[in-house]
Amino acid sequence: MKIDKKIFFSAIFALATAIFCGVAEAQIKPKDDTIACPIIGFGVGLNAPLPGWSMATAEDGSTSTQGTMADLYSAPYLDFGVLAAYKFKSNWLATLEGDLWFGASSDNLTHRTERMGDVYTPEDIVISFGGYDGVVTCYNRGIAVRAGGGRFFPVIKSNHNSGIMARMSGGWFSQRTVFSQDRNETPVPQLSDRYRRLYDHYRNGVILTEAVGFLFMSNNLNLVNFSAEITLSECLSWSSRNYMLDNRLGLNGKDGNTYFDLMLGVKFTWMFPLRGRTAYEYYFY
Repeated sequence: MKIDKKIFFSAIFALATAIFCGVAEAQIKPKDDTIACPIIGFGVGLNAPLPGWSMATAEDGSTSTQGTMADLYSAPYLDFGVLAAYKFKSNWLATLEGDLWFGASSDNLTHRTERMGDVYTPEDIVISFGGYDGVVTCYNRGIAVRAGGGRFFPVIKSNHNSGIMARMSGGWFSQRTVFSQDRNETPVPQLSDRYRRLYDHYRNGVILTEAVGFLFMSNNLNLVNFSAEITLSECLSWSSRNYMLDNRLGLNGKDGNTYFDLMLGVKFTWMFPLRGRTAYEYYFY
């Protein structure tokens, strides 16, 4: 049987083309795979204190808000954090994180003249050694250490290691008023050494934080991995000083109040997965 060469080569070409197109199509279809890896991250954000309450009772018998962080310090607070996490293949997260926050304004203690009447004159002046005007910066500083976990839900078809994230963490926190004076200025005796502890509102307590946001882990670029979150923190704290002075709060001794504070924040974290690029495989079928 004689086979026409043109028909034979045309059939071979058509078959080769079909196979090549099928393989090429199979190769460009990505297989998404979730990975398990440890992660470290460095975050920056802003926190704003919301009205809380204290066990102190106002004159009208209602719960007082005086002495809370929203009452003591003007907002917002800068927040710098460090994150250590482990991402499971199931897209669950285990986290350990630490945060340092302080007033975005370098001088954010409110009503300082009224609070510290033993230090400030009615004209809002601090008298230093030698009778000179002292220059003192008063601002808040807090630190928190929390452990927790969460999960994220993929929303990008080509990347199963990114998605909407929800998590919760809890732990310990501490906050106080910090008094800073330029070394070139004449020292203020009332705020030197241990005397400043009478006015620093030093407190320790427990903190619970909920966060909702988006986590992104790049398929190709190891340095393009981040999370952006909205956070809400509940803080329950007690004074750690045996003696406190605050004329606005009527404190001239031990502060026995319990304080409940709320903080609303936003945070961006630049993350470094310790496994290289995410799994993004090509396969044949």
